Amino acid sequence: MNGSCAGGTGAFIDQMATLLQISQDEMNALAMNHEKLYPVASRCGVFAKSDIQPLLNQGATKEDISASIFQAVVSQTIAGLAHGRPIAGNVVYLGGPLTFFSMLRDTFDRNLHLEGTCPPLSLYYVAYGAALLAADEAFDLEKLADRIPDLAGWQSYDSLRPLFRDRRERIAFEDRYGQDLPEPLACTDECVSFFIGIDAGSTTTKCAALREDGTIAFYRYLPSGGQPVSHVRDFLLELYDRYPGCRILGSAATGYGEDIIRSAFGVDLGVVETVAHYTAAKAYDPDVDFIIDIGGQDIKCFRIRNGAIDQIFLNEACSSGCGSFLQTFAQTLGYDMETFCDHALKGTRPVDLGSRCTVFMNSSVKQAQKDGAAMEDIAAGLAVSVVKNALYKVIRLKQGQKLGDHIIVQGGTFLNDAVLRAFELELGMPVTRPAAAGLMGAVGAALYAREQGLTSSTLRTRDQVLALQHTVKPTVCQGCTNHCQLTVNVFDGGKVCVAGNRCEKPVRHASARPGHNLYEYKRQQLARFASRKGRRKTIGIPLVLNMYELLPFWHTLFTALDFGVEISGFSSLSMYHKGQGKIPSDTVCYPAKLAHGHIQALKDRGVQDIFYPCLSYNVDEDKSVNHYNCPVVAYYPESIQSTLPQEKLLMPYLGIHRRKDFAKHFWKFLKEEVDDTVRLREVQKAVSAAYEALDGYMEDIRNQADVWLQEARQTGQEIVVLCGRPYHADPEVIHGIDQYIASTGRLVLSEDSVFHHTDQARTDVLNQWTYHARLYSAAQWVAAQQDPKIQLVQMVSFGCGVDAITGDEVRAILESAGCLYTQVKIDEITNLGAVKIRLRSLFAAAKGRQKQTDSRTGQMADQSDRPGEIA
Repeated sequence: MNGSCAGGTGAFIDQMATLLQISQDEMNALAMNHEKLYPVASRCGVFAKSDIQPLLNQGATKEDISASIFQAVVSQTIAGLAHGRPIAGNVVYLGGPLTFFSMLRDTFDRNLHLEGTCPPLSLYYVAYGAALLAADEAFDLEKLADRIPDLAGWQSYDSLRPLFRDRRERIAFEDRYGQDLPEPLACTDECVSFFIGIDAGSTTTKCAALREDGTIAFYRYLPSGGQPVSHVRDFLLELYDRYPGCRILGSAATGYGEDIIRSAFGVDLGVVETVAHYTAAKAYDPDVDFIIDIGGQDIKCFRIRNGAIDQIFLNEACSSGCGSFLQTFAQTLGYDMETFCDHALKGTRPVDLGSRCTVFMNSSVKQAQKDGAAMEDIAAGLAVSVVKNALYKVIRLKQGQKLGDHIIVQGGTFLNDAVLRAFELELGMPVTRPAAAGLMGAVGAALYAREQGLTSSTLRTRDQVLALQHTVKPTVCQGCTNHCQLTVNVFDGGKVCVAGNRCEKPVRHASARPGHNLYEYKRQQLARFASRKGRRKTIGIPLVLNMYELLPFWHTLFTALDFGVEISGFSSLSMYHKGQGKIPSDTVCYPAKLAHGHIQALKDRGVQDIFYPCLSYNVDEDKSVNHYNCPVVAYYPESIQSTLPQEKLLMPYLGIHRRKDFAKHFWKFLKEEVDDTVRLREVQKAVSAAYEALDGYMEDIRNQADVWLQEARQTGQEIVVLCGRPYHADPEVIHGIDQYIASTGRLVLSEDSVFHHTDQARTDVLNQWTYHARLYSAAQWVAAQQDPKIQLVQMVSFGCGVDAITGDEVRAILESAGCLYTQVKIDEITNLGAVKIRLRSLFAAAKGRQKQTDSRTGQMADQSDRPGEIA
């Protein structure tokens, strides 16, 4: 059974139909005509929205998205509920979703390779079974009714202080934040000049037209509904009709739909959301030192120092605590957002709900209802939970810590007075909510266009907007081995917007020169260790987890002994699906989940002997007090073996760190389980060659990084140290993040290519894991550079308990030196659109710091030229 998570259930499908603005029947019918499937999370509705909304903004069809949602439900059931047990035999489909959605049944049939049965009474089987069980029972309704009063009675629940203790506090609050947006500029035939800003966000589309002096003349705030192009079209037509003599001086777009809006309407500039929001905030308060923006799917917070973004805090892939979080609950409880907000403001005993994700919060809300909490108190408790999530999970504010003196809050969620009041109560101080809080992305984009000094725009005229033609077609990119599934939006005039690409190759000219990418170099080097035949039997090697780094070792060892070797190869989503029915835990990290697909791929090729050893220790690199592998890396073969009761993996417990006696132990394993004709002298010679191959591979990675690093410093190229684990080189694990960064012209290095430049890192935690020690040393190296052109990005996996610690430690190392910290979370579904916003925010903040550094350097140079002064 599923736990407290409702991902993949009927309620999940209902939420997705609402998001697509279609009925359930329409969703089923649309799915029948799909052409391609997109990866969509089904862990919960909020996660799925994070995947679906960008697809809608990028022009994906509702037919394809509907079919992808059904596929997500099936994947969730097979991987999340079966826990490695096979679903086979005579399968019966019961319950509402499987009764009403024929495409859901077809998707189960296709994935399980069977033909399930949906009986005529499928919708009523539980009631039918209950009636059969009660056939021999009898009870008296009057006696039952007499017992009900004995069972009644209110239970208590943990409560918080009310948002307003009395009417006086409410009036004072309304006086502080009661300002409204100015009325739109009256319709006129006169020539007025505008700067246009468009924020195609995750759940809403915001458009603003600003006068030359920066004041707002006209605006619109609309739910996206997956149709940002049509909303912007309507806005522009209304603008041109109201002000037929207007002149557009410049335009800029931001948000998830930035690319498609620029392509559709000829918008002059694109700007990353963080820069747009900061540009708008400093127009309201030049002294702003902290900005928090809570949108539909994202929380963006940034600290400002010396007029530049100094720190960035972004929520992870989970959107708990965002606008869609509250909206989902309001809809579930039968209210619109305005009514829900009014209820929250009237709560006298707000329920203490903590700060959890939407589906887990569901059970807390239901429990509060059972405990007698009023709707007003539940609504107020949810508003407080949004604030606590932002402060203590995203910003990670510590007790007594101060955010800033000039705090600006913005985003549609802060238009909710209950959230705003909870925020100032939690901080213990008033903040600034601009009248245009919900429009700040659009206003900032327009101000950005104004700051660039634009005097004429390429934005479509009224006639061109009326003539807009838009077609969408799916295709597969053949530019590299990723074979990305692209959504190609074609507009009249030849403008094209490509979405779904992991790199910029499909949208850049061939002459554009990407930066060097060490992850791509690793993949090229590993590809040299290919499958080959031998005199002895063939050994299968799954290219997973620590086997990524140790492939040169094991490949050389077996081939030197004249064994054949079959390598499973790089991962793919289809390979993951092959093995997802064997995954024993849905909470383990994605790289571990992939291992089941690799084992199945080797079995499908007829490999009988699959070698996957358990290694408690890694090679000692003198960067930590010990050199353990994490428990998953060390012992995941045991988990795989538990799902193969009729088969046996070759999974000896070996100590690769013990070079002196490794050959003896490996020889014993070979004689007992693989081939008793192997001699010890052969093994000793092969082991020596294997260690040489491993050392040579690691040294080659470091040497190549040093060469590129020297080139980058000579040319002033920007550098990103993309930190993770050896298996992040897997294209299915890294999801093209390395390729995207390289496509921006930056040099991409890895943690294991720079960690050797430092001594053992000083940490506040026990530093005893080899892979994590590399992370800390790489962070220490970046911190020591004190160079805005060198940034670190850490990739972490959902389900990795150790990464909860490594992330905090790497952040502490960087921030103690005044450096920026950026984290990207990875699992089987990673939408690169959201990752790009995070990375572009980092690049924009680094650029601001570089300008400050250049400015200070210039000032020192000026002073050194003055007579009698020393720089």
